[in-house]
Amino acid sequence: MQAGMTIPQTRTWDGQLQPLPVLVVSAVALLVVGVVMISSASMDMAEATLGNGYHYVIRQLLYAAMGCVAALIAVNVPVSWWERSGWLMLGIGLAVLVLVLTPLGRTVNGSTRWIPMLVFNVQVSEVAKLCLIAYLAGYVVRRREELLNTWPGFLKPLVVLGVASVLLVIQPDFGATVVLVTAAAGMIFLSGVRLTRFAPLIAILAVLGTILVVTQPYRLKRVVSYLDPWKDQFDSGYQLTQSLIAFGRGEWFGVGLGNSVQKLFFLPEAHTDFIFSIIAEEFGLVGALIVLGLFTALVVSGFVIARRAEKSGMPFGACFSYGLTLLIGLQAGINMAVATGLLPTKGLTLPLVSYGGSSLMVTCVAIGVLVRVEMERLDRVRMSEQEKKNKVRGGAVYD
Repeated sequence: MQAGMTIPQTRTWDGQLQPLPVLVVSAVALLVVGVVMISSASMDMAEATLGNGYHYVIRQLLYAAMGCVAALIAVNVPVSWWERSGWLMLGIGLAVLVLVLTPLGRTVNGSTRWIPMLVFNVQVSEVAKLCLIAYLAGYVVRRREELLNTWPGFLKPLVVLGVASVLLVIQPDFGATVVLVTAAAGMIFLSGVRLTRFAPLIAILAVLGTILVVTQPYRLKRVVSYLDPWKDQFDSGYQLTQSLIAFGRGEWFGVGLGNSVQKLFFLPEAHTDFIFSIIAEEFGLVGALIVLGLFTALVVSGFVIARRAEKSGMPFGACFSYGLTLLIGLQAGINMAVATGLLPTKGLTLPLVSYGGSSLMVTCVAIGVLVRVEMERLDRVRMSEQEKKNKVRGGAVYD
């Protein structure tokens, strides 16, 4: 029976609880939360600016349907295809990052991050992150000994990351750069590379990050407003102070679905970057913790899938799963940390929840890949158990 054509049972042969139902249920729950909250957060703004209060929620429903189709396609793509297509993934990832810098790229609010398509604008950083993680996972498996034991083997993937980072910073998209580099470094570390090898990389990144912040006035203003948003609450600290007001209004159980005040043109990007703030305002601390718990369940189940694939002799599936889980977890963590004032403001969406087609579809593909890895692992378990049974039966007949 093919791995991509069946849904495994909720428990493995050894009686351990499956991570797969947890992954799927948490992802679907977040997707539903996203549609509901985009409906609440965007209606007044869409009615005032576009004359159609349902504009964003209808588009999000379309994106969700497309994302589900993309996830089903990913579930039926063998993990070996991703491993064989490493160079193709690298080419696509770098090509879209270059293409967006041509006249084909679309500029919004001073950033050139999108390429217009028929139905929606493609945010190239989302596509590039998926493709580059796929390529790097293949490199880690192919060159494992070189990666673990030599500096050239360790530095080669960093060159690829460096080129991609430069292209992302040019857009500029500093948030995507942080997520990609951190996820890739985490994936390489989990493959067995010693932590001491990362010390020079961390020092270099710290210096480069400081330079990028100091040399760009808008980034420096974000850092200053992060340290004390109330000092300039009507300029550089405006988004963060309005987000914190939303959290304060929500208290324990919130003001109720649809009753947010901050979404009424007070909090910018209420249906995208700061949708977590609207969730906290309308459903309070309890609602925010539920969303946090869903993301925790999704990320933990992804790591469990990766670890079990590693134990089952699926090195590429394990490495790819680690990378994809880190991408989702880091982006979600940074988005929620920004909304609560724990990190400076970044233009990152909340995966599966915020409005936007590119992020939603790429995240759905990542979920589909994780499901495929676990299903192939379970097929291996079944085949191994069947072989053991056949050997036992053969021995009994022989006796």
